[in-house]
Amino acid sequence: MSSTPTNSDSGDYLAKRQLRTGAAGWVLLAGLGVSYVISGDYSGWNFGLAEGGFGGLLIAGIVIAAMYFAMVLGMAELSSALPTAGGGYTFARRALGPWGGFATGTAILLEYAIAPAAIATFIGAYVESLNLFGITDGWWVYLVVYAVFIGIHLSGAGEALKAMFVITAIALVGLVVFAIAAIPLFDTANLTDIAPTDAAGASAFLPFGAIGIWAAVPFAIWFFLAVEGVPLAAEEATEPEKNVPRGIVVSMLVLLVTGAVVLVLSTGALGAEALSESGNPLVEALGTGVAATVVNYIGLAGLVASFFSIMYAYSRQTFALSRAGYLPRVLSVTNSRKAPTLALIVPGVIGFLLSLTGQGAMLLNMAVFGAALSYVLMMVSHIVLRRREPDMPRPYRTPGGVWTTGFALVIAVISVIATFLVDSVAALWTLGAFAVFMAYFAFYSRHHLVASAPDEEFAALAAAEKELG
Repeated sequence: MSSTPTNSDSGDYLAKRQLRTGAAGWVLLAGLGVSYVISGDYSGWNFGLAEGGFGGLLIAGIVIAAMYFAMVLGMAELSSALPTAGGGYTFARRALGPWGGFATGTAILLEYAIAPAAIATFIGAYVESLNLFGITDGWWVYLVVYAVFIGIHLSGAGEALKAMFVITAIALVGLVVFAIAAIPLFDTANLTDIAPTDAAGASAFLPFGAIGIWAAVPFAIWFFLAVEGVPLAAEEATEPEKNVPRGIVVSMLVLLVTGAVVLVLSTGALGAEALSESGNPLVEALGTGVAATVVNYIGLAGLVASFFSIMYAYSRQTFALSRAGYLPRVLSVTNSRKAPTLALIVPGVIGFLLSLTGQGAMLLNMAVFGAALSYVLMMVSHIVLRRREPDMPRPYRTPGGVWTTGFALVIAVISVIATFLVDSVAALWTLGAFAVFMAYFAFYSRHHLVASAPDEEFAALAAAEKELG
């Protein structure tokens, strides 16, 4: 039986599945991109020092930053040509067919459903360390943040994006305060204070040798993880063909600066060895004092910003897959505020249950595996569409074309392999979940796709044009 979409749905099918258009310009979209990622500047990345030392994490960070920048340029082109809420799934659906589209959408959904669970554990740790509200058991915190922020998202995209922008601005101020306070504490000797091991190529700069660079890759990804989610806001943006590319590129430029600042200054202030085990690296790098206290509280805002925004991303990816019939269609029904109700609630419940494990580091690596897999498929999609559909309207074109996305593809493949090197259990759990989704598609949903969904219409149009040509 084929995966040909059907169009047997009632006429009001899409009317019940409408997002609010014109809710975001490029500034809000850029803020969304930074918001997705900014928690990674406050915690998580520093565990890479234990895998590669400062030198290993620095080199991995440079390579991964180059990969993300190349990938963002490729996605800017794809989002200008195919501006729908499906993001990477839409691109892959056009390029690789229903199987490739669903595989990409599933990998993205796993990333975005699991990442908030990891961030929730970090938020819980922050709340406990600050002794806020007398809370000593993190699961109450996980429950509250999921419930509160799902509620805000249900009020509509415009309100949610504006709230995210304010929280993200506060988190950026915290990074500025950190940088100013950390500069006087900086000592180059602290960067290389991890004793070299007997690994091949080990040195003071690379204490774990060349293999340490590879092992540090998943943690370097934490500096940029989820920035690729900006195109998921395409249907709610004004002039998406212009504003989505601009928003995603600007957000990436901001993140390049913030990632470099926290990696160099915090390691130079505290020392690579001590920082490699820290659950609150920026605060511990500053020690005690007013600046440390300010950064500690604002760090909580940074975690909240990413938690809040990635929740937006998982809901839109779920919405798009459901609207086209890849996931149960009830998940894409929107409320009176044009917010996808169950697409927010169901992944949120799953994420909350995952957060109860308290295994933030493992959840982080699970999210990274899903992300890296989606990057591979999205870059393949860009290359395929450039070759197969050279005349497809592209308001924005990637500088360097397939050479740019080809580079990103190679590094993304290396990143997928690296996740097994760092935490094979996390990678295998995520791979198992991915296999369950693909089995659902193979046995059920591919026979129940919705031809009138925008992503399927894009694909049908391409097929018709090819046939006419």
